[in-house]
Amino acid sequence: MVDQARAARLAQRIKVLVAEALRKRVKDDRAEAITLTEVRVTNDLQHATVYYTVLGDATAAEGAREVLEAHHGAIRHEVGRQLTIRLVPTLEFVADEVPEVAAHLEEVLAQAKERDAELARLRENASFAGESDPYKKDGEDSGNEDTAR
Repeated sequence: MVDQARAARLAQRIKVLVAEALRKRVKDDRAEAITLTEVRVTNDLQHATVYYTVLGDATAAEGAREVLEAHHGAIRHEVGRQLTIRLVPTLEFVADEVPEVAAHLEEVLAQAKERDAELARLRENASFAGESDPYKKDGEDSGNEDTAR
């Protein structure tokens, strides 16, 4: 087994190398919108999963996916040339869904905050349905003798 610290260091190095390869070797304008978020390397150092996000809409994301697929070999070649390990890991590019999930979560939290504010406004002018203190106190007569038996 390979130690996990080495795999983590290799993942960080691959992230830097892929970013440099996208900037230097890939001559496509669509590659400029790609941001690498994370790289995970298996413990045997044979496979690297590269997570990326794309600035823009769905067409920009599709264009970035096409760029990564088209230049997959050149990027891997550049990574292999720069790394000093015996076997170059295979690269898999995966679109990172974290920003979309985070944006959805922010929307849900904003809606909950609005509902809380609305409930607070309704609570300001609210009055009790019965008495202000509906609980019996010690020493008070309940008024119904049948329940005491």
